[in-house]
Amino acid sequence: MTFSAAEKAAIVSIVGKVSGNESAIGAEALERMILGFPQTKTYFKHFNLSHGSPDLQTHGGKVLGALAKAAKRLDNLEESLSELSDLHAYNLRVDPGNFKLLSHTILVTLASHLSADFDAVNHAAFDKFLSVVSQILTSKYR
Repeated sequence: MTFSAAEKAAIVSIVGKVSGNESAIGAEALERMILGFPQTKTYFKHFNLSHGSPDLQTHGGKVLGALAKAAKRLDNLEESLSELSDLHAYNLRVDPGNFKLLSHTILVTLASHLSADFDAVNHAAFDKFLSVVSQILTSKYR
């Protein structure tokens, strides 16, 4: 799937606005996912899942950091995300449906933090980006 120039600009802009706050925003998105979709916590049995825990901060930072890295390679996302796809499909064996759930909570979290900048155009572009990322991360499950 390709992104238009406007979509690329919107994605890069949103990632830039999150820069420096990846851990906090990522942790909040993970917490929203775990609270809203309790079945997802089975993948985090070894984590302290309390609000603001170091485990959520660290993993949330990794998630948003990976998205920021991917946003720099929008024209070659499959190659950029290949190792993460392998990790989640073969080692962690994450239920593919959980990527959609996390994408949803990331969008909600971004909208709550970036309300002035998260208009319909930016929302649609970032939603498309997360959808493509989820599709790539689950592509090796087949």
